Amino acid sequence: MKKYLLLLSLVILSSSCTEEIKFNNPAFQTLKNNVFWRAQNYNAFSNEDGGLIIVGQLGYEKVTLRSASTNEKTYMLGLNNFSTASYSNSLQGQLADFSTGVNKGSGQIVITEYNSEANTVSGTFRFSAINADNEEVDQPMINFTEGVFYKIPLTFSSLEK
Repeated sequence: MKKYLLLLSLVILSSSCTEEIKFNNPAFQTLKNNVFWRAQNYNAFSNEDGGLIIVGQLGYEKVTLRSASTNEKTYMLGLNNFSTASYSNSLQGQLADFSTGVNKGSGQIVITEYNSEANTVSGTFRFSAINADNEEVDQPMINFTEGVFYKIPLTFSSLEK
């Protein structure tokens, strides 16, 4: 009888244990100068001219990706002002503003999925952006590698920087 009671207790104990799995869906994350960086807030906007703006924020830090359209393809950075990437930090004492543009910085934004039914966008990115403060010698450039944005909710409106 003791064996059955022990077996029953073991079954009840093991069945009450659950494993919680947390998914990053949606997600916006990257390596900022080789240090893991994950946005707490993220949004995507489609503006009137057909461009796409994806924003990821972590506290005072903000990464903004702009592509010339919502088409699923690779957008090269550092060639024009239609497809750009930028990083800013608005924390007092750590103010920073980095961006790509015409002959400024490099990288790419790859849109791998634009889901018009669910209004989400997914893809990857990497970029090296130039500091807006030309006199900043400690950090003239910032690098983002292995960036991923996954199923970011899309809003149809204009967004001013």
